[in-house]
Amino acid sequence: MESDDSPQCRVESVDKREIVGIAEKLMKLYADRSGGRWIVLDSEGDFWELPAVENPWENRQPFQPTDETELEPVPGHYKHLLGLPL
Repeated sequence: MESDDSPQCRVESVDKREIVGIAEKLMKLYADRSGGRWIVLDSEGDFWELPAVENPWENRQPFQPTDETELEPVPGHYKHLLGLPL
């Protein structure tokens, strides 16, 4: 009889919401010094520009960095200020 600590049991009991939550934590936040905006790199490798509105994540727009883009990493504790999913 297998114990509840076996990897198979843990995988079967993982809720899809937990997997999504883990992926969302892999987001990275940047300040674009060249354009004065917030940029997010999501867990799938896509860049997003966050507009200056009440719910920036819900209103995000695709972003394509250029040679002129100056992305500076921002500490993770700023994510909640911008309404990013944690």
